[in-house]
Amino acid sequence: MDTVDTALIDRLPPPLPAERIIALNQPKGDLRTTRPYTWRGWEFTAPPGVFLPGATSRMIHERVLDGTIEVRGRVYAAMGSGLGVEAVAAGVRGAREIHAIDVHPDSVETTRRHYERIVGTRPGTRFVPVVADLFDGFPDGVRLDVITFNPPAVSQTVSDDPDVVRNVCVGAPLLERFFAQLAGRHLLAPGGEVFLIVSNTADLRTIVRDAAGHGFATEVAHRHDWGDGVLTYLFRLEAA
Repeated sequence: MDTVDTALIDRLPPPLPAERIIALNQPKGDLRTTRPYTWRGWEFTAPPGVFLPGATSRMIHERVLDGTIEVRGRVYAAMGSGLGVEAVAAGVRGAREIHAIDVHPDSVETTRRHYERIVGTRPGTRFVPVVADLFDGFPDGVRLDVITFNPPAVSQTVSDDPDVVRNVCVGAPLLERFFAQLAGRHLLAPGGEVFLIVSNTADLRTIVRDAAGHGFATEVAHRHDWGDGVLTYLFRLEAA
């Protein structure tokens, strides 16, 4: 089913010039080191190869914790769990199930460790760490109420380091595969919603078209102008 919103497509900006995208997304030189991270008074440690959250990730973390993205009592998936901050926020918020998914085993283990230390065991909340390439490897029979994803959708290759590519610049084709798996496996529960955060360093129009091609309607939940030419969109998607 094609549910493309042409009015929304027309409002979305094209990708920034390639040289600007590459300049904005240069990786830091400390990825192979152990780094501290603090958010909301919680202390995290990123081992080598695990990325620290940036400002766009914090847009998700804040909304999960304050209920703008409501996970309380719901089955939630943190796609690309990374350091584990959104999983921790969901546990504190009172999600019924938290599926922390990442293709990177060390990130899943880091998320598990932080969740167990900060949140621990809570009645009515189940934490499920999952190593999976998107939903390849995700257990059958689970229906998700909420998914958040800050994907590596940057449209230009900014490094030949596979860890940087994995976290930054796989591009729009990754999202097409995400939508195909989500629809093909009927992973969303009735009334389920997906929150996807991407900017005009990615091909926004292609991403929204691909979502529509797999039967998802898209709306803009939030738009942030960083004042440097970068426009970040928090999209909310649901099955049309």
